[in-house]
Amino acid sequence: MDSSPLPFFLILAPFLIQASCFHFNFSSFQLDNISQLILSPDSNIALDAIQVTAEARGASLDSMQNQSGRTLYNKRFRLWKGNGNRTIASFNTTFVLNIQNQTSPGGEGLAFIITGNSSVPDNSEGRWLGIVNSDTNGTSEAEIVAVEFDTRMSDDRDLDGNHIGFNINSINSVTPVSLSDFGFNISQGLDLRVLLQYDGENLTVRVNDTLVLSEPVDLSSYLPEEVFIGFSASTGDEVQLNCVKSWWFSGTDIGEDENLWWVWIVIPAVILMMLTVVLVCYLYRRRDTIDDDMEGARGNIEDEINRSGFGPKKFGFKELKQATANFSSKNKLGQGGFGTVYKGSWRNKDIAIKRVSKKSNQGKQEFIAEVTTIGNLNHKNLVKLIGWCYERRELLLVYEYMPNGSLDKFIFCNEKASTVECSTLNWEQRLTIIQGVAQALEYLHNGCQKRVLHRDIKSSNIMLDSDYIAKLGDFGLARTIQEKEKTYYSTVEIAGTPGYMAPETFLISRATIETDVYSFGVLVLEVVCGRKPGNQGEQKNYNNSIVNWLWEFYKNGKITAAVDSRMEADFVETEAERVLVLGLACCHPNPHYRPCMRTVLQVLSGEADPPEVPQERPSFVWPAMPPSFSHMDYSLRGSQLTPFTDLTGR
Repeated sequence: MDSSPLPFFLILAPFLIQASCFHFNFSSFQLDNISQLILSPDSNIALDAIQVTAEARGASLDSMQNQSGRTLYNKRFRLWKGNGNRTIASFNTTFVLNIQNQTSPGGEGLAFIITGNSSVPDNSEGRWLGIVNSDTNGTSEAEIVAVEFDTRMSDDRDLDGNHIGFNINSINSVTPVSLSDFGFNISQGLDLRVLLQYDGENLTVRVNDTLVLSEPVDLSSYLPEEVFIGFSASTGDEVQLNCVKSWWFSGTDIGEDENLWWVWIVIPAVILMMLTVVLVCYLYRRRDTIDDDMEGARGNIEDEINRSGFGPKKFGFKELKQATANFSSKNKLGQGGFGTVYKGSWRNKDIAIKRVSKKSNQGKQEFIAEVTTIGNLNHKNLVKLIGWCYERRELLLVYEYMPNGSLDKFIFCNEKASTVECSTLNWEQRLTIIQGVAQALEYLHNGCQKRVLHRDIKSSNIMLDSDYIAKLGDFGLARTIQEKEKTYYSTVEIAGTPGYMAPETFLISRATIETDVYSFGVLVLEVVCGRKPGNQGEQKNYNNSIVNWLWEFYKNGKITAAVDSRMEADFVETEAERVLVLGLACCHPNPHYRPCMRTVLQVLSGEADPPEVPQERPSFVWPAMPPSFSHMDYSLRGSQLTPFTDLTGR
């Protein structure tokens, strides 16, 4: 069978793709990494770490005295561009430091630096930390901004011998902060995980998840357009080990757009010519292949469904057409991006028939996934699939009929909705719905023969029967994990619904049980609060996220004030607080801290307390650091998270 022509967006891809991120990740440092770094003479790689000033390795401590070193990433990062209205890049970087005194006291310190010059200044050992020397200190010639971790009070202006500071072209900090106030000792030989973030206007520093420094600054005022990033350190007469054990960096790539005028002349002509050729080939081939395509696709779909080991009833198109009175508009239950759902009658029984739109992103693979996944499952809180049909290039799915439709119609009421759809769910109904979805998800993760990841948990995929019992449906994105103990599914594209997707979803190429738990957490919050997961337009400070919005209530000790006002305070406050805190725990930015669904059910039933949730919403940091072993939920171990390729939404 002849292949189809390339889609239009693939034809344009070579001309439109631009790098959008300056990114690298060193989980540890080996000698193989030397080619990616610029190491000064006093720096080396040893013991799986950067030794910004060389470690002794059995030699005399004298050999470590009065050193200054720099280690930089070997490619420049474009920090800004433009003249009058400058575009300034933003970036996040996470690194693990380990600084250990070799004498008492030790000295001098280590710094994260952004600089226009890769070389170490002469005579920058001791108090200068490899940042500047006596000639360049306080001058624009230095072209350097640093965040210093100073372990020695070698200057009257130093705060103490255990402080962090923000430095601009100088060894004297603009904003020094004592880390003793936060319980940290820089030179104790313990790992310090540092998260440094810059949004183009403000620079913030967190040490072991604690905010220790925040400074408004326009870096473009002090640094050239292209800069090196890395570390500097020094020792004096007293010495210490200055180690960097891991380093992750991600920054926006604002790139170059000058001198590209020729693109607007040459590329349109090339594209037009290619489109003409493709269109002619397509029309020529389509005439001979359309019949083969239809027959082949039907055979492929039926074969794959039969291979699944489960055979839900195969309906004929004529049979379903008759059941819905020729898909009459009077029988239409709802419509979305996937297609239209109709009510039908079959063997004196009400059924729901989903007719997948030919324009929908839910294609044949999603159709097969839904039939083969949900067809093998049996749980009171899952929508039951009765059968399927593929004829005349039509994809149809037949389900049990849910009299009350989808959950979203009840919790997101609008003026156009009917009176029935706008009837307010009471607290008992909402709690029962949350418990029902939790039971369904726990069954998918742990109760069925093969673990299933749903990947698209949201209110519009929760159906309600006549007693308002929740049933999870729409398994078009679901994936079955063949090995029971695995907790992830590798995929070439990210799928889900914006607002319900975990933050790490955009950095990994795997669906995990933790990403399902995050979506469930968002669902919990919207059911209790009666608000959509995004579009919080009136709350301009909450980043359009129900998670951020609710965390502010929790921070201020007023979490139950976020409960849906349409219930008119007719709810059990202790239960509401328990459920909302549980929802926040499920939405923790670090996937390692999210509870498993078994724990969720224990909390909902009152058998266990909700997991501890910090008052301040933690920042999303990648790679995510696991909790201490004493707090680990072992049911969540096994997720392995790696960079992603493509993104698709639903």
